[in-house]
Amino acid sequence: MPPAKKRARSYDPAKIRTAVLTQFGQVRQAVRTLTPEQLTGPTRLGDWTVRDLAAHVTMAVGAISNALDAEEPPKRALALLDWPATTASRGADIDDGTRQLAQDNPDLDALYARTEERFIASLDRAPDDRLIGSRTGAMTLADYLVTRTVELVVHTDDLNAAVPGLDIPYDRQALAACTRLLADALAAKAPGGSTEVRIPPYAVVQCVEGLRHTRGTPPNVVETDPLTWIRLATGRLTWKDAVEDAKVSASGERADLGGLLPLMG
Repeated sequence: MPPAKKRARSYDPAKIRTAVLTQFGQVRQAVRTLTPEQLTGPTRLGDWTVRDLAAHVTMAVGAISNALDAEEPPKRALALLDWPATTASRGADIDDGTRQLAQDNPDLDALYARTEERFIASLDRAPDDRLIGSRTGAMTLADYLVTRTVELVVHTDDLNAAVPGLDIPYDRQALAACTRLLADALAAKAPGGSTEVRIPPYAVVQCVEGLRHTRGTPPNVVETDPLTWIRLATGRLTWKDAVEDAKVSASGERADLGGLLPLMG
């Protein structure tokens, strides 16, 4: 018998709106401190410089304003849990757009200021159930905002990795939503109940086909921290390296998630 379909997790739209704005503001404050030398430094994202990456962060938020300025799509085409798997197909367009944006905006703080102002104005007039278009399909505004927590948290981590000592903080709500969405995406990709994945303090999901656990200690358990999980889910860290470096605890014959990761391209 196939596993029962789980009810999709709900998110508080007001908290998600605040989380997106807060995380964006924290990145903006950090970008202000970057020196010209730091901005030309490398990142772990191919040949993107820190300047390219910093400019790209504004695209994650600006996409909402762009979509709200456009005509509303006729119907929803993408569920929230389907979004992570669609990201790989957008790489080339995003790369070209990012480089052009960085080139056209030498004053990054001015770019951030315009993006933030427009974002706030756009949200003030948009209901949560308003459909907005995206490269991968129409979603509700509420769902699309949850995907922005992923973009912002992941690229905050990329910036922190690229610039030692930058230490941009993570908004708790943004980090929680990002962690939960990617955990739920794993459970959707590998439905089942034989393996429990724990990412304290934000998420616990069951996944992988096999004997379903109902009581006591599960026979297959994976546990890690939120940032390690996010790096695994987005391909910043391999399963093998995470296990070898004791970033992940995995016990049981069905606890190897290496074949299921990453979840995003």
